[in-house]
Amino acid sequence: MRISARADYAVRAALQLAAAPEACPLTAETIADAQGIPRKFLEGILNDMRREGLVTSRRGANGGYRLAAPADGISIADVIRAVDGPLVSVQDVRPPDLSYTGPATALLPLWIALRANVRQILEGVSSRTSSRAGCPRTSCGWPTRRPPGPTRSPRRSVARDGRVRGVDAPLSMTLPSHRMIPY
Repeated sequence: MRISARADYAVRAALQLAAAPEACPLTAETIADAQGIPRKFLEGILNDMRREGLVTSRRGANGGYRLAAPADGISIADVIRAVDGPLVSVQDVRPPDLSYTGPATALLPLWIALRANVRQILEGVSSRTSSRAGCPRTSCGWPTRRPPGPTRSPRRSVARDGRVRGVDAPLSMTLPSHRMIPY
């Protein structure tokens, strides 16, 4: 999975806006300087976020950008979708719209499960959560570091409904064909 520079900059800008006092709009220049983002690039990102209703802008001496809703109501997924479109796609196609034949049919549940899990994580983290407490990795059951021990991981299986079964972070996944595919 790849997070684009646009998505990274948009999330960082949203976090900067979430951390600012509500009565104080931030200029694009202020956000760019604070986050080390090229100003012109950021202006385009903020315009996309404004068109999607995530931020509001005001011109003038006291102008700038603010979040359009409370930070708790804006998820990281909302921000990424505003600037990049769908969270997960395969060759620019949403996983449910894909069709494969033969042994590759087993990939469909994998892509759908990936999409569902990415959505669950990114929709569960708001701008306020991230700006104040950091990413809630331990609350999702993810270790902050790999525990010492063997490098083998438990297997997970994909059910017919696309859900991934198992709780440990895998290095491989069992697909319905019962063949191991690394990811």
